[in-house]
Amino acid sequence: MEPTSPERTGGVRLSRGFHTRLVLLAVAGLVAIGVAAGLAFARTRTAPVGTGVVVVDTSLGYQGGAAAGTGMVLTSTGEILTNNHVIRGATSVKIVIPGTGRSYTAKVVGYDVSDDVAVLQAQGASSLKTVALGSSSSVKVGQSVTAVGNARGTGSLTSSTGTITGIARAITVSDDTGGSERLTGLFETSAGLEPGDSGGPLLSAAGKVVGMDTAASVGYGYQGVASGDGYAIPIARAVAIAKQITGGKSSTTVHVGGTAFLGVNVSSGFGFGDAASGAAIEAVVPGGPAASADLVPGDVITAVGGRAVSSPAALQALMRSEKPGTKVSVTYLDRNGTRSSTTVTFASGPPQ
Repeated sequence: MEPTSPERTGGVRLSRGFHTRLVLLAVAGLVAIGVAAGLAFARTRTAPVGTGVVVVDTSLGYQGGAAAGTGMVLTSTGEILTNNHVIRGATSVKIVIPGTGRSYTAKVVGYDVSDDVAVLQAQGASSLKTVALGSSSSVKVGQSVTAVGNARGTGSLTSSTGTITGIARAITVSDDTGGSERLTGLFETSAGLEPGDSGGPLLSAAGKVVGMDTAASVGYGYQGVASGDGYAIPIARAVAIAKQITGGKSSTTVHVGGTAFLGVNVSSGFGFGDAASGAAIEAVVPGGPAASADLVPGDVITAVGGRAVSSPAALQALMRSEKPGTKVSVTYLDRNGTRSSTTVTFASGPPQ
């Protein structure tokens, strides 16, 4: 997927290199995600609706763009499992049940940035067909698998077959800000994954979900990734994280509920000694918390709520630990190098 614009997450800028990850398989500026070809769906009033795989469409209001991916239905009332990068930066999310004419507004229940897992709730959903979960612990190299998703955002559910070529793989994913993340414990597969497949199921020969499609290589030279490889998160791990999220249990990696929003686009600090390790404001969202607190482009944020900010990534992580509505002191250096502080009340913003 080609990026349409830089992304702001939690008020901090990230860019969407293929939706910001190795070749993370969400589609930006298009439509997205897919589902399992060959799964029958019932058209009767009493039968479950759909196939268990849904399209996830997002609006990126602060970038003036859109993105999409795939999701798997965990409960008949609309609990959806997907990748975090599918909903990153979303100002609104819609769930579409392919082939039924049904769609639902969705809220982000929570997400885990480091493991690339997110849970959505389709509002007002009922009688949805759920995916059949298999055992990821029994997956072996050489076994046949099928990846399902809305490849390239066509809106049609397609599938690709292949085999498991590796277990417990690790890959490094970079973004345009110079940061990187390490995804570990992944299944490697020869099944062809494409942008739009993110969040879709990797199925066993028995049609059970053993993994969640997450990333692929198309020859861009990501560390530890061979061209043409596809990667999936073992479903047992993804579901365990989903249960932690729905259980309301935040941690250093899991964020539950709304995301605090500062309303700035930042880069690495520069120009004022110790500010070289801060977060320099490049742009401010009009009417946002930072603008209301008189922060302007050129200011360098060095601390939030008394906690030091050493980089844009540090500010991003700090924002994940905050809640919308919280009032904090922000310390910064202005263009003249003068240290000042202001009080900011966080709004509710896009997930990171």
